[in-house]
Amino acid sequence: MKAHYYLGWFTTFFPEKLSKALRKDITDRKSVVMISSNPSVFEEDGATERSWLDQAGIIFQEYHLINYRVQKEDAQRLIQQASVIFLLGGSTINLNRFLMEYDLSECIRNCRAVVLGASAGAINMSAKWLCSKNLGYDIPKSSVYDGIGLSDFSILSHFDLEDNMELVRDELSPLSGEMNVFASNKDCAVRVKGDQIDIFGHVYLISRTTILKVEETSKFC
Repeated sequence: MKAHYYLGWFTTFFPEKLSKALRKDITDRKSVVMISSNPSVFEEDGATERSWLDQAGIIFQEYHLINYRVQKEDAQRLIQQASVIFLLGGSTINLNRFLMEYDLSECIRNCRAVVLGASAGAINMSAKWLCSKNLGYDIPKSSVYDGIGLSDFSILSHFDLEDNMELVRDELSPLSGEMNVFASNKDCAVRVKGDQIDIFGHVYLISRTTILKVEETSKFC
């Protein structure tokens, strides 16, 4: 059973506890495939996300970036052959559109790779996610998007929770009646492997309008 990591955004690098978990899970290091959240901006290459992996001592033989320069069929083939898939941070909406346009969601669900997502990438790994102007999106009307659906919950990643707790609870209450929602600030992560969910940093669970802080996992210390 491969692990899935729903990452926030990191001030510098991965905390050591998270790095230790990643090193344990990522044993095959032949290739990492990064999926751009701004696929029309060709100079965007995932350098920040790669630096996190480098600092953690996770080095691959091959590095690939999927954007509009890569043909759809080639993108799907790279995913099928990947050791690790990393959905990059940036535009959540653009990434969602790109995943649908290139038919990548099913490929990712069926692949054998460890899957990582940072910020926008983590949100799109969700079963569903809320797109709302109150959560930072430049849109006239709120709507719920379907994500890849690697787990049956939603993620709000890389959001200032402490100063906006009531807003977050009110915005996500309808969705939290349908599924659990994990919400996190920077420097946080949620790891899922099989039925096990592990927490790194300050992560909150919103379930049926109730919001509670989740205890951090200690086994990777």
